[in-house]
Amino acid sequence: MVAETFGHGFQAWLMQQWQQRSAWQMVLRPLSCLYRSLITLRRLAYRLNLVSAHTLPVPVIVAGNLTVGGTGKTPLVIWLAQQLQAKGKHPGIISRGYGGQARVPLAVTAQSDATQTGDEAILLASRTSVPVWVGRNRPLAARALLAAHPETDVLLSDDGLQHLALDRDIDIAVVDAVRGFGNTHLLPAGPLREPLSRLNSVDIVVVNQTGTAHPSLRALRAHHTMQLVPAPIYALKSPHHHVDVHHFANEPLHAIAGIGHPQRFFDQLQAAGLTFTPHPFPDHHAFQADELNFPGNLIMTEKDAVKCQAFATDNMWVWPVAAQVDAALMPHLLSLLDAK
Repeated sequence: MVAETFGHGFQAWLMQQWQQRSAWQMVLRPLSCLYRSLITLRRLAYRLNLVSAHTLPVPVIVAGNLTVGGTGKTPLVIWLAQQLQAKGKHPGIISRGYGGQARVPLAVTAQSDATQTGDEAILLASRTSVPVWVGRNRPLAARALLAAHPETDVLLSDDGLQHLALDRDIDIAVVDAVRGFGNTHLLPAGPLREPLSRLNSVDIVVVNQTGTAHPSLRALRAHHTMQLVPAPIYALKSPHHHVDVHHFANEPLHAIAGIGHPQRFFDQLQAAGLTFTPHPFPDHHAFQADELNFPGNLIMTEKDAVKCQAFATDNMWVWPVAAQVDAALMPHLLSLLDAK
């Protein structure tokens, strides 16, 4: 636990440092140049067919991000699946299953074991009524989903913008407005997984505007917007039991967040006028009951809740969010699909 706490503390410090340019980052710039060379060579190998990408019989839409850390892509994928269904499509979702131990493709339900499938996949399955499969090998996971659900006519990939082994028809880059592109350096001197020029080759850019925009977004080209809107708070042990924020006014409240950007959840609570003790954890953290033995009420994200269901207590509450997306995105997406 001490090692994990130190690791998360370092991760949080590094994410903060990546938001600005500092002299010490110059030491890492040669490594960033090497990283740029490697990803350029890798992309070139696929472009020249030296390495083959797997092509599927249905359109593939990838929603990912250029930066390290959460941007809100999972809520967007949930929204996309729901909207595609409303338009008469039969979508399926594939995910890497980060935090899970499964080595072969697995179907995911709301009752799946997060230690096998990861937390995000269970959240996707519980919030949608579409097939969800995970796999370290995304093409294999995709083919397994299509074999089990032949009615599927479009695939959504939660993350995978850099996963070139799976051919895709539409790339969506999700950007967090608060952190933007940080200091605009590539790893490890900055938070970028790919150069900013990659945005020129994606089909759609969606900016999560839940917060004040970072200066690095000033040069961003035309894009769509979304916000993460809080949904009703519910009891983890009894999901049909809802309360409002006033329920937490007169006793201690502890907030946990094991997501890519924990501060976003804490900002949500603060904006609602709540007084609480924050407890940030690493992304995809595997919670244990003894870690959450706090006095008073405990509130968490929906992504964390799927890993705490087995030891839920009466004082555990969940505050989910839903993506609210501008009206122009779905017509844009459908026009791109029709053109394929």
